[in-house]
Amino acid sequence: MKEAIEQADDRGIERLCKKRERFVAAPTGPGIERIEALFYGNMFTPHRHDTYALGITLQGVQTFNYRGEFRASNPGNIIILHPDELHDGGAGTEDGLQYRMLYLEPALLRSGLDHEADPLPFVGEPVIQDPVLWSIMASALGELESDMDPLLRDQFVSDIARRLSLHAKAPLKRPRFTASQSMDQVRAFLEDNFDRPVQSDELEQVAGMDRFRLIRHFRARFGTTPYRYLMMRRLQKARALMMVGQPLAGIAAETGFADQSHFNRHFRQTYGVSPGRWAELFARNNL
Repeated sequence: MKEAIEQADDRGIERLCKKRERFVAAPTGPGIERIEALFYGNMFTPHRHDTYALGITLQGVQTFNYRGEFRASNPGNIIILHPDELHDGGAGTEDGLQYRMLYLEPALLRSGLDHEADPLPFVGEPVIQDPVLWSIMASALGELESDMDPLLRDQFVSDIARRLSLHAKAPLKRPRFTASQSMDQVRAFLEDNFDRPVQSDELEQVAGMDRFRLIRHFRARFGTTPYRYLMMRRLQKARALMMVGQPLAGIAAETGFADQSHFNRHFRQTYGVSPGRWAELFARNNL
């Protein structure tokens, strides 16, 4: 009888934890996303973004595997994850984890560098202590319920770019010549055509160079490949539709995926959870 009561208590605690789990998303702006997450256990399977992911741990221990090593972040630390780097994520203790995350597109971060042609800063250590950068991050992530003031956005992008450059020990690898204008045109073409199959010869015509050279230059400028960039635009649109309650069944076709399984696979590879789980966590915050 005692064992049955203990098991019932455990299930009650588990239900309470699940009820408290939530994601909160701020209004999006050009090149930027902000979220807060509260959860228990190992939430995210290995996945990768095409943005810089910059976070502050608020409560608990934030654990993840990154670049072949297990990492942990405590409250007061800053997490810096680079574009296209595989990582997972979870709560390191039974008390759960609460953190806020800022996702910056490389093109936006580049605009904050002293020279736009400079290589993207690469910070080798993903968990750092920097009170100045923490204060900047806290300002950017302070009010998720409202739009960010445009002047504040420009200020913190510049400040973040400067602090990351100070911490960077080596730039991201890039070819000698990055064909900035051509790559910006390729990026614009992908954004305009995200919901249909795009062929390599189309991008060759836009950029005026062969597809393999194009891929190298695009990665150097934006931290990811044209294919990954296209997939992310589709997934961003899918998430926007999910957050307004559109059924998952129709989202795959509307956002350019071949079918539902194709959409599910790419969503999990990018965000570490299934589309259904993601929608559930965001919906729970609005109950």
